[in-house]
Amino acid sequence: MDMLQMGAKLLSDQLGLNVDAATIQSALSGLLGDGQGGIDLGAIAAKMASNGELSSVVSSWLGDGANGGISASSIVDMLGQGSINDFAGKIGADSGDAAQGLADVLPKIMDGASSGGSLLEAAGGLGGIMGAAKSFLT
Repeated sequence: MDMLQMGAKLLSDQLGLNVDAATIQSALSGLLGDGQGGIDLGAIAAKMASNGELSSVVSSWLGDGANGGISASSIVDMLGQGSINDFAGKIGADSGDAAQGLADVLPKIMDGASSGGSLLEAAGGLGGIMGAAKSFLT
């Protein structure tokens, strides 16, 4: 199961959504996408790493230890209220519920993708993610 499918299933289960998996996958791809129908976890990690408060959280997701939590308000701050509203409308959820669902599911998606270090290595290690994060600041 790829990350997009996993994320859609987790969100559907978490929120009790009554929409088909393809709709959720499309909405997730639109919100967190890489432009090729997948989720751009490297970009999400870089955005989080550029935020002092969230950099330790993303490090916990990419490491082998326990995952740190993220709040729904941090998800909204990171992705933008308009994007969350659009996403919520596509999946038939309240924007607050959608943000909370993402806060609950995103650590699991990121952790699953980084199991064994593959995501971290693909991004050039934590230093590579921090370097990419600087590009969001300029």
